[in-house]
Amino acid sequence: MAYHKVNADQRAQGHSPYLDSDELQATALELEWDMEKELEEPGFDHFRLDGAVQHRLGNSQSPDLDLEPIQPSSSPKGRFQRLQEDPDYVSHYTRQAPKSNRCSFFQILKIFCTALILFIFGIVIGYYTRKKCPSPPTSQEPNNPHIYHEILKEIKAENIQRIYRDLLQFPREDDVDIAMKILVQWSSQGLEDVRLVNYSVLLDLPGSSSNTVTLKTSGECFYPSGQQCNRETKTLHSQDLLYSYAAYSAKGTLEAELVDIQYGTVEDLIRTQAITNVTKKIALLKLGQSPLLYKLSLLEDAGFGGVLLYVDPCDLPKTTDLADKAFMVSLNSGGDPSTPGYASIDGSYRQNRLNLTTLLVQPISAVLAKKLVSLPEDTVQKDRCIPLQLPATGKKTISLNIQSVTTYKTISNVIGYLKGTVFPDRYVIIGSHHNGLNTYGGQEWASSTAIITAFIQALTLKVKRGWRPDRTIVFCSWGGTSFGNIGSYEWAEDLKRVLQKNVVAYVSLHNPVRGNSTLHPVASPSLQQLAAESQSFICVEKTSCPASNVSSVQIQGDSDYFINHLGVPAMQFSYEDVKTSENSSFLSEAVFPVHTTKTEELDPFFSLHETIAKLTGQVTLQIANEPVLPFNALDIALEVQNSLKGNFCDEVDIPQLLAVASRLRDTAELFQSDEMRPANDPKERAPIRVRMLNDVLQSLEKSFLVHRAPPGLYRNILYRLDERTSQFSVLLEALEHCRLHQSNETIQAALSEVLNSINSAQVYFKAGLDVFETTLAGKK
Repeated sequence: MAYHKVNADQRAQGHSPYLDSDELQATALELEWDMEKELEEPGFDHFRLDGAVQHRLGNSQSPDLDLEPIQPSSSPKGRFQRLQEDPDYVSHYTRQAPKSNRCSFFQILKIFCTALILFIFGIVIGYYTRKKCPSPPTSQEPNNPHIYHEILKEIKAENIQRIYRDLLQFPREDDVDIAMKILVQWSSQGLEDVRLVNYSVLLDLPGSSSNTVTLKTSGECFYPSGQQCNRETKTLHSQDLLYSYAAYSAKGTLEAELVDIQYGTVEDLIRTQAITNVTKKIALLKLGQSPLLYKLSLLEDAGFGGVLLYVDPCDLPKTTDLADKAFMVSLNSGGDPSTPGYASIDGSYRQNRLNLTTLLVQPISAVLAKKLVSLPEDTVQKDRCIPLQLPATGKKTISLNIQSVTTYKTISNVIGYLKGTVFPDRYVIIGSHHNGLNTYGGQEWASSTAIITAFIQALTLKVKRGWRPDRTIVFCSWGGTSFGNIGSYEWAEDLKRVLQKNVVAYVSLHNPVRGNSTLHPVASPSLQQLAAESQSFICVEKTSCPASNVSSVQIQGDSDYFINHLGVPAMQFSYEDVKTSENSSFLSEAVFPVHTTKTEELDPFFSLHETIAKLTGQVTLQIANEPVLPFNALDIALEVQNSLKGNFCDEVDIPQLLAVASRLRDTAELFQSDEMRPANDPKERAPIRVRMLNDVLQSLEKSFLVHRAPPGLYRNILYRLDERTSQFSVLLEALEHCRLHQSNETIQAALSEVLNSINSAQVYFKAGLDVFETTLAGKK
């Protein structure tokens, strides 16, 4: 049969692995048309309606057959219409002549009457069908900006404030309870499909008594806040005292000498180890400058036994007064510690991982840090802040007591779906979180939840009028965020195979208003242009919304799994205070207790909340509705080249990296000009090209996931540590390791990881171009 002939021809030419279901449909059209051609070949001249087969199946794969591939465009009419117009149609496909002319007359009359009845019946059905069924909707594409504006104008500051205050009135004793309230709230707004997803996970919670720090020379006992141990203080501030701890720290008591290592950099460690033996001693460590987990891994390797962690007041904005506040940190890199790498579902094997480090880690306030280094309370002189530092003379021995309890608890995620109409199998995820530790974490959970709820409210108003997005929008409120993004990790691990294929982008609302001075947009390289354009769009109406530079830096929150394990492009808008020093990065790892009035003091009219909501809504709508995903391939190549600039190390020679990066840029330029430009032109757009192009764009960043990264550093090498550094963080860390251990083995391994990532991306772009050129030629 012709089907076998065409199939063999395709195999001979090589079937591309990059074809999707749309291309398979196009192939099916080709097969149907080739069957038409086969019907006209001489071998079918004696075809009979009784189904007699004239050829064996094996003959269909004969090598001497030369069947030219025929495109659907070559067959403008259907198979049966073409056969009826064929002059040889009667001679090829009629039965033997009838024996009786009279029978022939009645048969013709019967056929004529039947055809007339069917014709009249068809007219009647067509009339009523056209009357009852609405005509298919016209494309919304020309009206997209207008639709976005109609949706976003429904987001108002007073609505966000009302939702925010309503959330805070609910007692937050249980994660499941607040999750249920959010679920009811989203459902009441008109979101059709909202689900509660629960996981039983291992949490490290405070014990019945507060952790303490005791000076051995004087015998003075202090709580983490700096207050002396006594019953009155414990009663008045028991909640703050209990929740000043490091989740998943080692437990027990350690008495040792206190060693000041400042920010715990490699230079700090080299300097400290040159003058003292650090084995089993307690480090006095400042938060900031680099990820906490990375610094703790260096201290653990060096042999320290414990860590006192604090925030230097000189690193905080002048408007922030947290000197007498201790805080909470999590030492969990992500997900349920008892099920690393897989979801915590019923039947999963639970590993015994009570402590995630051998170090006893305790966060303390700056007030207590000053007491330990014997400095006066006031260290600000004539508008100049003096960083805290332990005097070179005099040794201090302290006793550190840490008691916390590991137990299994249920955490809940609220997941809501707004199904798309054109690409329902492509997801744009927008996420906030609702979990906190009593008063810890402040009220930013309510800020992010109020913003996402206000956006849902604006969307569903438009949906009720008949509008829907092209792609599915998934709304997520995560639980367990402060313990290491547990809720998002478990849900993503549970649905990993689906998300790898379907997620297009992740838009984060983690801690959206942490200050009120500057807008701080963060986006992966492929989304930086969209983030910048969205600021311009929103700021046209708001003169108090100056556009800010978009960067690709490591951020806190539940976007972690999507960026580092799925390679999904991500974006986040937030307001911050002006940073006072270059060491201010990564201070957000500390979860401070903030009173309920703090958010309203930062944004009394909720205008900043409204701006964040509209910026977030704008980018979400564009990603969900634009026919071609608004991702920029060339920006990724440029980011790679910029990350290779500068002198890494005299011993490091990277000409091969530069050569591969140059090829990546050339391929990205060709991809953007030859494929993305015509796809963005409605006159040149073909649905099959758009779908294949979007599949390529959707997976742009997956090539840049390295297999292993140091603790606290992103696996996605496109993200830098902070605004101060422009190089690949994994290479910078490898160089530090080289200096610390006098070995270049780590740097060679890191160079290989980066080289393979860049080369993989270049091959991926090239494969995408090849598919368009070879498979879709002539279908533009």
